[in-house]
Amino acid sequence: MPETLERPPSDAITSLPGAPIIRRIRRLLVVAGATGLFYGVLGTASKGGCPGGVTGDGGYLDANGDPTSVVPMCVTLTLRPAPIVLLVIVAIVLIAISRVLRSARSETAAMRTLDLAAVAIVGLTVAWWALTLVSFLSIDLQAWDGVGPFPYPDAMLGDIRIDVSTMPAGTNR
Repeated sequence: MPETLERPPSDAITSLPGAPIIRRIRRLLVVAGATGLFYGVLGTASKGGCPGGVTGDGGYLDANGDPTSVVPMCVTLTLRPAPIVLLVIVAIVLIAISRVLRSARSETAAMRTLDLAAVAIVGLTVAWWALTLVSFLSIDLQAWDGVGPFPYPDAMLGDIRIDVSTMPAGTNR
């Protein structure tokens, strides 16, 4: 069956002007979406603890190990992905496409701008994730006495939720 103008040969590369740039934009969007998805999944962590505990006869111990009648408090920290990272990913994509439309002098320059944007998205997201995870893991739960408010760390790059509650009855942690 002869090929027609309406149906180009299946092995032919499209002759659409700008097709390589469109493919590179599509790749940038896939990289941005996948990076955002991975950051959303890997940017979640939690840890918790209860200073004090329960004695053998059902009483309670405070953070120093002394018997007390007050139920010890427990803390749970939950790290969630920071929405600012997703906004930065979107901003990088929009800025890259705008630069291509505004100032790219050639197809090569446009593709270089889009490739640089993809590298920037992955690099910045991985760096943010690593710094956030290291700072989250460096929070010392043992420094809390179980009485006052939990000391919130000064420099955190992620979204941390702090839940303070009483120790469940009959629990020894």
